[in-house]
Amino acid sequence: MKKILQDLSYAETESLVLALGEKKFRAKQLFEGLTQGKAITEITSLSKDLKAKLCEEYEDAPVRIKERYFSSDGTEKYLFELADGNLIEGVLMKYKYGYTQCISTQVGCRMGCKFCASTLGGLIRNLTAGEILSQVLVVNALHKGEVSGQGKEARAVTNLVLMGSGEPLDNYDETIKFLRNVTSENGLCISARNISLSTCGIVPKMYKLAEEGIPLNLTVSLHATDDETRVRTMPVAKAYKIDEILKACEYYFEKTGRRYYFEYTLIAGENCDEAHADALIKLLKGKPCHVNLIRLNEVKERDLKALGEKEAYRFLGRLEKGGLSATLRRQIGVDIGGACGQLRAGYLENN
Repeated sequence: MKKILQDLSYAETESLVLALGEKKFRAKQLFEGLTQGKAITEITSLSKDLKAKLCEEYEDAPVRIKERYFSSDGTEKYLFELADGNLIEGVLMKYKYGYTQCISTQVGCRMGCKFCASTLGGLIRNLTAGEILSQVLVVNALHKGEVSGQGKEARAVTNLVLMGSGEPLDNYDETIKFLRNVTSENGLCISARNISLSTCGIVPKMYKLAEEGIPLNLTVSLHATDDETRVRTMPVAKAYKIDEILKACEYYFEKTGRRYYFEYTLIAGENCDEAHADALIKLLKGKPCHVNLIRLNEVKERDLKALGEKEAYRFLGRLEKGGLSATLRRQIGVDIGGACGQLRAGYLENN
């Protein structure tokens, strides 16, 4: 596989263009073309000779939309094909304030969470920063102009969530490079405050993230109130205890001033009776955090069952009455396999 041109920052793109014997302004044309979601060969402002030189070493289009699915609620889901033939997926959720895109950071995942389809085949490989970014570039280009963005040009994608396939902090260096590139004023210029990163709780990397100076929204997959329960659905709990995760979250708040978030998937018979709600209140009350309750998207390969809607709202009400800031996430894209990894797993099974 060739290198990924979208891995490069603007300064690195300038250095590349100069090394190829081109004028400096060509870097601006090249970088703007890539930011618009174009393949190298589609950038009309560049000469055929320069594009040919670039394509000798770099992938023309590292990420392409292979399949596109539409939900009745307006959500779109994409199956992306990488240059090496691997598949990843993403989701676009449409809101009044703009479009939020859920992106992947790995092909597959090695974390082994029982409620997630992404991990069924294990980890295939990490994505490069440019492959992560290209998911955003191609979807933004697809919807360009539908929603007014910030900056010099209209930008459809206004918010990002790193909650697709993979564990972002397990691909730490490339994820950080992506975050710096996507927030760069020369690129899409998406504010870090409009980006959420979801982790299963890799504690050392959480501390490291706090030091990066990227004030994004840190979200931790909690899904239990004690380590014994958590390890049944999340193998990572063998390595990092809930108490360690809470300390890392507190450090993140100290360094960034950003409150943190917990995802709590409601699994029938596992973590969502009144005692669990009370334990969650005791664990988190008074902390600068918010709890996102999620009704389980059932994965056919697992035997976990979703909690009913009425019971989910009852659980939410008990948390709120107990003084926790909490919401029940609206289920979207259910009719198109909205949960992480479901689309890719289904495609691979049938092809």
